[in-house]
Amino acid sequence: MLILECPNCGVAGEETEFHPGGEAHLTRHGPGSSDDEFEGYLFLRENPRGVHFERWRHAHGCGKWFHAARDTATLEVFGTYSAQTTEPPQDIKDAITAKRPGWSWREFK
Repeated sequence: MLILECPNCGVAGEETEFHPGGEAHLTRHGPGSSDDEFEGYLFLRENPRGVHFERWRHAHGCGKWFHAARDTATLEVFGTYSAQTTEPPQDIKDAITAKRPGWSWREFK
């Protein structure tokens, strides 16, 4: 079971206290985009084994959205951070790199 900490209110809890919202850091395509861009935004997602960045909402708490960095194979959570950021904070990137040598944020851009 995942243990997440909401960066907005500081409450830590089991994943059942939160609601998953899919992949984080997506390029959003809406009105004015091509059919291919919009299809990619709606339906084409990565499903990696390893480091993954996700959106979560503190459903049974403050109700705010945040991002989490975790490993899909081991369920290890590297950290959580504000949903208003465009990339993970440096301390989370450093924590991932320390446990996964050779990992790079550039892979996700």
